[in-house]
Amino acid sequence: MQLFDLHCDTLYKAVTENKDLNSEECHISVSKAYFLEKWIQCFAVWIPDDVTDEYADFLFDNGYKILKDNCKKYGIKLLDNFNELKNSINNCNKCCFLTVENGKLLHGKLENIEKLKKCNVKMITLTWNGDNEIGTGALTDKNTGLTDFGFKAVKKLEENSIVIDVSHASQNTFYDVASVTEKPFIATHSNSYSITKHKRNLTDEQFSIIRDRGGIVGINFYKEFLNNNENEACMYDILKHTEHFLSLGGENTVSIGSDFDGCDLTNDIKDIKSTSDIYELFLKENYSETLLDKLFFYNAFNFCQNFDNL
Repeated sequence: MQLFDLHCDTLYKAVTENKDLNSEECHISVSKAYFLEKWIQCFAVWIPDDVTDEYADFLFDNGYKILKDNCKKYGIKLLDNFNELKNSINNCNKCCFLTVENGKLLHGKLENIEKLKKCNVKMITLTWNGDNEIGTGALTDKNTGLTDFGFKAVKKLEENSIVIDVSHASQNTFYDVASVTEKPFIATHSNSYSITKHKRNLTDEQFSIIRDRGGIVGINFYKEFLNNNENEACMYDILKHTEHFLSLGGENTVSIGSDFDGCDLTNDIKDIKSTSDIYELFLKENYSETLLDKLFFYNAFNFCQNFDNL
């Protein structure tokens, strides 16, 4: 089995709980991923909405340091750019990218995008659930969309080949991103609103816009996003969300964005090893291995491989 996971919060745990990327206490660890023939992981540095600018910098700087050190320690290839992806995964079966969750890290200054570029950040979630200098998040009372700075930041991020991630964005922020971007944008860890009525999930129209623009959407394993009754959520709900997106023509769009180490999982999903059980569930439901390879690996792989050439 091959896995390309667009989002996890393991780095945040590593920084705040003094762990590394092989901790048995985390959903993701190098040893737990032993069964994967090829594994590409996007490690996000999560910036909570309520932290100071100084603490946001602390989280990022230390997350970046831990990632670099642990990649050397555990034989993971930390990729500097998307163009390295194909050759690197053929030479090393464990690769990763650094990403950021919450554009609050920019502190409202375009020049801070240069820092992200120098650190080879490849994706950024514009907001978390609240508002920041870029725009409004999915769970706030306001829905004004991108700010003046936000419009400029999105343009600058694109110029620096940093992928725009609209997971956590409000409706108006989403549509403002759609109006101003020239390259495809993505939702790294968002499910279907038609299946689960949660503000964090994507409407059919939103999914279709991402699909038509050549973007991808990562299915999130958070139980609250999987089922309207979160206590009843199970891995079968992942199948439901996937099937709905596929019914919208998402064969080349649907990917995996687990949200491991950043969410409450269903009772039948324990950690990264459970992705094997999810894969087997799909097989039992008569999904072809060709399609599953796209959903679990190649849709995300092809998007990243092609992004810098767009």
